[in-house]
Amino acid sequence: MTLGTGDYLTAGNAIDPRPILIVTGLVQEARIAAGPGMAVICSSSSPTQLRALLTVVDPETIRGVISFGVAGGLDPTLRSGDVVLATEVLSGDTRWAAGLSLGDDLIDRLTSGRRRVVRGSLAGAEEVVTKRACKAALHSETGASAVDMESHIAAAYAAEAGLPFAAVRVISDPAHRALPALARAAIKPNGQIDLAAVLRGIVRNPATLHALVSTGIDFNRALRSLRGCRDYLIGTELVEREAVVAEAA
Repeated sequence: MTLGTGDYLTAGNAIDPRPILIVTGLVQEARIAAGPGMAVICSSSSPTQLRALLTVVDPETIRGVISFGVAGGLDPTLRSGDVVLATEVLSGDTRWAAGLSLGDDLIDRLTSGRRRVVRGSLAGAEEVVTKRACKAALHSETGASAVDMESHIAAAYAAEAGLPFAAVRVISDPAHRALPALARAAIKPNGQIDLAAVLRGIVRNPATLHALVSTGIDFNRALRSLRGCRDYLIGTELVEREAVVAEAA
């Protein structure tokens, strides 16, 4: 799924006609990100599909890559709606730096209202991390603030292409909350929510209703916060820097 392209204003008001590639996992995230200067792809929360989408993106046609969307909380101090500006992305033994230039005025806009903004690392995962114990273990192992299924793939693509990379992720499910299996199973291939599947799951197991409602409240809070981060996409100047900063021997 691809949404939105257009001119991008750079420092000094010079115009670079190439858009920034915005990598998302859900259609709701893609709709928030779409607009002038952005070329948005949506993986439908499928790492395999995201890798396939990126194979047809010509790196010469874009000026940078930003991973943008919601994430699972790993740091127990973070709550739904908190914003993580990535300092790096971790996957296995590889670390990618997230290079960005963020002025104080932009920080002020991002932190307006009740949004909390922190800088921290993101862990990349091939599957949704649903259980509290798994989140705790991943946090202990990596020290990452949050986890998602797109940032490590986007970072690897940017590194291979020699493009600057950044990531902005908003906590949806905090570290203390387990994600109901039904919430994951209800995502359609196009990234939208299959309401019929949700209703069937509730009928089969009414006990899941409370967990789904809590998850939905957290998710909606995260999307509201993500909309407030749209200025980041407009105002950020990506900085060229070494993308892969560490790789275990």
